[in-house]
Amino acid sequence: MLAKRIIPCLDINEGRVVKGVKFGNLRDAGSPIKNALFYEKENADELVFLDITASYEKRKTIIELVEKVAEVLFIPFTVGGGISSVEDIRKILLAGADKISLNTAAVKDPSLIKKVSRIFGSQCIVVAIDAKKNPKQNKKWEVYIEGGRTPTGLDVIEWAKKVEKLGAGEILLTSIDCDGTTEGFDIELTKNACNEVKIPVIASGGAGLPRHFVEVFKKTPASAALAASIFHYRRYRIKEIKKYLKEKNIEVRE
Repeated sequence: MLAKRIIPCLDINEGRVVKGVKFGNLRDAGSPIKNALFYEKENADELVFLDITASYEKRKTIIELVEKVAEVLFIPFTVGGGISSVEDIRKILLAGADKISLNTAAVKDPSLIKKVSRIFGSQCIVVAIDAKKNPKQNKKWEVYIEGGRTPTGLDVIEWAKKVEKLGAGEILLTSIDCDGTTEGFDIELTKNACNEVKIPVIASGGAGLPRHFVEVFKKTPASAALAASIFHYRRYRIKEIKKYLKEKNIEVRE
């Protein structure tokens, strides 16, 4: 069995790390460079950098900041936000990212996934899916874009299956309903998505306690768990989470 990955996420707004609740009420969480260095030392398995307002503001990811973060990192590094073309991806990979994350652009032009996976390889293409429960349809989740601001009418599970067919190498699945609540991952959403695709799924949104990581790995086939506030505000350290997971017989990297 492959070791489960623990991935901190740097949500970037105006050059600073921020964290909110359900994609709103953002508060400052420090410097991207200092956070990246901290997570490198903490034995994070990977790091995700999301420029959360780039798509909504119709601008590109801040390349200079990507370069500075990449300079201090040796762990795999994923960048997302405002990426909408082959040239955008080329620049970000050349700036030092190992993977790129597509969300808004992929929904608006699904053929982009196929195009970029053929050019750069599916292993470096992550499709981020921001999911919110649709109150009109029981047990259905809707895809949102532009930093969780815009509903698309797309069903999350159907979209997950489509992006796999188009060549995505991984899915970053975030529950907007759970984001920042620290009440636990959306197990039902994660399980449903994982059961419908063969590519790795990263569970995201809601981690607040060590047991939440155990729950998502015991109750779903998720390959990784992503979290932010639990780590940014030092409620728990990554090393503590990994130690706890090992005690519960869940394989993790040292």
